[in-house]
Amino acid sequence: MTDRTINNSLFKTFITPSIFVCEVTLFKRTVVNLVLLLTLCTSYSQQTTTISGQYSNTPLTSVLTDVEEQIGYQFYYLDSWIQDISITANFENENLTTALQLLFAETSLNFHVLETDKRIILLENTIVYDDLPNGFFGQEEVVEENNGKQTKANAPPPTFYTTNTQVKRNYDVAKVGKSDPNNLQESYKLTGRAINSKTGEPIPDLTIRVKGSNRITVSDSNGNYSLTLPSGYNVLSIRAMGIASTEREVIMYNNGNLDLLMEEGLQQLDEVVVEADAYKNVEEVITGSEQIDSEESKNIPLVLGERDILSVAKALPGISSAGEGAMGLNVRGGKTDQNLVLLDDAVIYNPQHFFGIFQALNPFTTKGVNIYKGAIPVEFGGRLSSVFDIRTKNGNVEKFSGEGSIGPVTGNLALEIPLEKEKSSLVVGGRGAYADWILRSLDDESLSNSNASFFDGIVKYHKKINDKNEVKATAYYSRDAFSITSDSLYNYDNRLFSVRWDHRMSDKTNSALIVDNSNYGFGIDFDGESNSDFKLDYSINETELKYKLRTALNDKNTLDYGGSAKYYSVNPGSIEPDGNESDISEFTIDKEQAVEGALFIGDEITVSDKLSVNLGVRYAFFAALGEATQRTYEEGMPKNESTVQDTIAYSSNENIKTYGGPEARVSARYLFTPDFSVKASLNNSYQFLHTLSNNTTVSPIDTWKLSDLNIEAQKGYQASLGFYKNFKENEYELSIEGYYKKMENVLDFKTGANLFLNENVETQILQGDGKAYGVEFLLKKKSGDLNGWLSYTYSRSLYRFDSEFSEERINNGEFFPSNFDKPHDVSVITNYRFTKRYSISANFVYQTGRPITYPVGTFRFNNADFVAFSDRNKFRIPDFYRLDLGLNIEGNHKKNKLAHSFVTISVYNVLGRNNPYSVFFVTDNGEVKALQSSIFSIPVPSITYNFKF
Repeated sequence: MTDRTINNSLFKTFITPSIFVCEVTLFKRTVVNLVLLLTLCTSYSQQTTTISGQYSNTPLTSVLTDVEEQIGYQFYYLDSWIQDISITANFENENLTTALQLLFAETSLNFHVLETDKRIILLENTIVYDDLPNGFFGQEEVVEENNGKQTKANAPPPTFYTTNTQVKRNYDVAKVGKSDPNNLQESYKLTGRAINSKTGEPIPDLTIRVKGSNRITVSDSNGNYSLTLPSGYNVLSIRAMGIASTEREVIMYNNGNLDLLMEEGLQQLDEVVVEADAYKNVEEVITGSEQIDSEESKNIPLVLGERDILSVAKALPGISSAGEGAMGLNVRGGKTDQNLVLLDDAVIYNPQHFFGIFQALNPFTTKGVNIYKGAIPVEFGGRLSSVFDIRTKNGNVEKFSGEGSIGPVTGNLALEIPLEKEKSSLVVGGRGAYADWILRSLDDESLSNSNASFFDGIVKYHKKINDKNEVKATAYYSRDAFSITSDSLYNYDNRLFSVRWDHRMSDKTNSALIVDNSNYGFGIDFDGESNSDFKLDYSINETELKYKLRTALNDKNTLDYGGSAKYYSVNPGSIEPDGNESDISEFTIDKEQAVEGALFIGDEITVSDKLSVNLGVRYAFFAALGEATQRTYEEGMPKNESTVQDTIAYSSNENIKTYGGPEARVSARYLFTPDFSVKASLNNSYQFLHTLSNNTTVSPIDTWKLSDLNIEAQKGYQASLGFYKNFKENEYELSIEGYYKKMENVLDFKTGANLFLNENVETQILQGDGKAYGVEFLLKKKSGDLNGWLSYTYSRSLYRFDSEFSEERINNGEFFPSNFDKPHDVSVITNYRFTKRYSISANFVYQTGRPITYPVGTFRFNNADFVAFSDRNKFRIPDFYRLDLGLNIEGNHKKNKLAHSFVTISVYNVLGRNNPYSVFFVTDNGEVKALQSSIFSIPVPSITYNFKF
């Protein structure tokens, strides 16, 4: 304390920082009388003492000196309270109390004026109480009210805390907020962010529990957390996977912020794994959410030893693909284009390489993915089925580090480069493939002379400017090139960048400003023997501006709100001759463009310790814009050349057609016990983009089409209900969730549709109804030598296209299975650790065969043979099942060595199951024959060397 220190031990009672230390030599009643006396000594003369001052970023010590000179009072405080504090304030002839309130408004300081001694006592966080709590002297005290009734005082008591210098603490006692004598509450809201002190990365799934109670919370994907605490002293127990467990002592004086800088604790991994995720499963309010950490794919045997979080996602309930090697994911009976896939906030249109066998994401720069397949958060929109929110790592801000792998198909490398110690870093990642030998080994003679290659690269910059501002920027590019036949070279690429500025506006409000751009395109170069060489191109580009905020209004309400605007530009296709001798004519379809916008607000409401509700509304808007030419067709008639009514020309940026409306997001969670909850949700959504493909499975050359005058926006509605239970001290996690989804204006195509380079593609398209429903079961064992999970999904996905005109009707207007309708889906993932260095893993998959349309007979007409086909998707290909095995060998665990390494030896399709990729039919000498092709019909072994330094 300064030279103004008051030595009388009685004054120490209330000026000791943030605590009251009651001296045993004082009589209890004397303390009470003294505090009351000091309060009464604050004279009316305060109102006549005035202060003037103009301060701009002035050190507080200088401000206090100036005030002392003006009024002749002296301040008493500890130097540590005011160091590094600067004041900006202006006032003219303000009375003493008001002036001091203005000076200390943005600090943690309160004040108490002793008018008789002309002393001003500063207090950190706390205040001087003029009443002591009920029962302080061992008996209940009462307050006399105006009507003469005696009732208990209900104001929360001051905080009493006994310092113990003998106890060694890893952290100082945290003092949060500043007491407000006019608004004393029994509980306050603590918010903050969990950060890895070594790397600067946010820590998701950090479990924060209040010791001695069932209050608990889990940090989100950005490390943010929120927890309501009783006023006064609390002890927090903090744990997360890979983070050293610790306890923090916190004194709550008001709502406030506390960032948790956590240290890594890899040696405690086995103990922490159970606690890290267990409570999130039960506590989280939204339904149908999954989270995958990139490390989880390390011990799962996948094709050719590649770590792949999207393949891991397919082992979770409700997520599948049309078949082995098929691109795209089907979530809860939705089409592949109904998934919003984001990489650091920017859309990635095709996140897969090599016909869907590999993901287009470097596993060593990818942090993880949050998957929302039920109650989608209010900030996301534009798709009906799901959101895959993929995040990359922040770089190491302490030292240069890296990670990589060398496998039979790809080589991966990621480097983390600190730019400014503890503040900024750069992540650089790259992958390359040498995959031609795989095509030559596939069970298809037509592929024996084929070749394929791919690569992707990513750069991420991260800068922590100060405690309130953080900037992240990501740039990504991937490209695939393959030749299935000797005369055609196909290529497709993704390009994106995003810039994000996170800003803490106050202890209650955080904001994020995001700018991003995405581009996807493909091309075909044809070089044949005749004069028909050509080059064909397609591309879609989008640019988005998004601003979102999160405000903790109080201990029961947290608002998420903001808006976004997006601009689309589509090149629907162009073809040009390749070479002077080509007979191909140049042709280009008119460019498409549109804008999409949204405003959203949601409130996470804590109704009680057991019941929480998340309510939100999002208004989505879409407008297709000119310059364009659009046809109109006769009302109630099929769209074809004979029903064209008019052709309308729209000028540049003229509005063609608008779609949109409100989207509701409602979810609730009720805790029966701390380890058992029930959740329910209801939501609707709009989708304004569609893929055009008449293939059974997704192709790299599928095109995206914007809604316009003739192609309507899709609509979706989903309800879900689930039960979540943990067993045996959270070692086991069980969930059962059911859902029902209804869809409108889903797309399908007329038989024999010609989609690409078609100026009037609406004549080939059908729009109808869809429905999907199912039950998802998941059982996880998360610790011990044996761990893993079992998932089972029963689901149906059905479409209906009905019309009074036969050309627009499928299967007589009845519901029929979609191409990806597979009722039964079972996945088993297991890992068994023999020692710290050796473990084995297994992956088993079983799925019902997908639907197919079979020929059921032949007939002869005009001396020609024709094949008669069944109703669409009436039959199914054989069921799919596959077993993969892997052996993981960790390097030695010596602390001082150049790099840590491990080797993965795996065998994909151990049983050599000849699972059909597709079934097709040919006519040979008048006889119809069925043939099938497979991707991997034999066991595929691989060895991958991984290293980390």
